[in-house]
Amino acid sequence: MTVSFQPASGPARRTVVAAAGAAGLAVALTACGGSDDGASAAPAESGGAADDAANGGGSGGSAGDAAGGTPLTSTADIPEGGGKVFADQRVVVVQPSAGEFKAYSATCTHQGCAVKSVSDGLINCPCHNSNFSVTDGSVSSGPATKPLPEVRITVDGDSITIA
Repeated sequence: MTVSFQPASGPARRTVVAAAGAAGLAVALTACGGSDDGASAAPAESGGAADDAANGGGSGGSAGDAAGGTPLTSTADIPEGGGKVFADQRVVVVQPSAGEFKAYSATCTHQGCAVKSVSDGLINCPCHNSNFSVTDGSVSSGPATKPLPEVRITVDGDSITIA
């Protein structure tokens, strides 16, 4: 009787590894991609819900939630030279100078962490200590290399609404 050391017939090891890699890639792309109806996954490096809100779109759980006439905050709640993070809407509203209000995505462009505070003219991410300027969302200190995307807002009297 002879004993064979050849494996039973089936897919080659390379085929199995390639299929597993392709499946993982498909899952990653699905998680990072959006759909034609304006819905999207949570942002990572950039894109996603924050960009949808910045571009006038909107989706569940994004900055678009406050759109449609529902005020996000009052101008009195946003200190001059500072701001306030609205975690549920994934937006940070700032007042760089008296009477000038701007909003940015509250998702850090480095690795997708949520920014947590605004102080000394900077929007601060606690994960890796990236800081962004309240004036234009630009990176003041890294490791982030991309600015925070701007989110359009409307100021009507003392009410601030996401446009």
